[in-house]
Amino acid sequence: MPPPTGSRPQKPAAREEIITISTATGAPTTEPVVDPWSALDQELSAWAEAGMTATFWWRDDDAVMPTPTLDRLLSLSARHEVPLALAVIPAFVEDGLAGRLEGGTTATILQHGWAHANHAPESEKKAELGDHRPPAMIGEELGRGAARLRTLFGERFLPVLTPPWNRIGPQTTAALPGWGYAGLSTFGPRKAGGGIARTNTHADIIDWRGGRDFAGDRAVLDAVCRHLAARRAGTVDSDEPTGLLTHHLDHDAESWDFIDRFLIRTRSHPAVSWRSAATLFDIG
Repeated sequence: MPPPTGSRPQKPAAREEIITISTATGAPTTEPVVDPWSALDQELSAWAEAGMTATFWWRDDDAVMPTPTLDRLLSLSARHEVPLALAVIPAFVEDGLAGRLEGGTTATILQHGWAHANHAPESEKKAELGDHRPPAMIGEELGRGAARLRTLFGERFLPVLTPPWNRIGPQTTAALPGWGYAGLSTFGPRKAGGGIARTNTHADIIDWRGGRDFAGDRAVLDAVCRHLAARRAGTVDSDEPTGLLTHHLDHDAESWDFIDRFLIRTRSHPAVSWRSAATLFDIG
């Protein structure tokens, strides 16, 4: 699918309503549901009114080779001037990916585990970097992966680990600084401690438990607004940028349309600042 030349015309949003029961009469009544894009605008306006800057960052997982979908992803990043961090799987990365990124893109490279292979028992959720194997074995794999990415991408590679399935064991986490990593990125609001810099993602646009397609405007924007509101209220780390998580190899037409609209909406808002991974992890 060729890169879009502009934002797609949007159909007018259908009026959504919820049915409630009146406590006074016992009769059903209807209440309008706030459009999710309007909710985003309202949340960002709250940041502006508070004199705060709503920071964002963008991580895309599972890159291994040049593809038309990667071209489209890079086109969106360039057109909207939004920094992009590509989480690359070292065991399967092809030399051609480095060539594709030479010139014309500011995308940075993070390490997406080693081979995106599950080593957890069937009774547990999938994980490549859980504490199911000897630390020396995990460290050796990750070391080979980091060396491969550094050779291919040079200074574009950042020593930041993004575990497959966003899961990592505490022992493996504790070993990361000794293995040369400067940062870790998973999913959900970050917690203090752990001995390594963390910046996570918070809104995944894919519905992995459903049809593995676009999760929908409301689900994604609700996740964005929840994290923004929690940051603004101070119930989570207010300094952690809100992270958008995408997977270019799994996007359908609605996914691409959402990314385009989201970047347009946020880039044009005076309270928003998009940050690069190098800045977030203080590398370079």
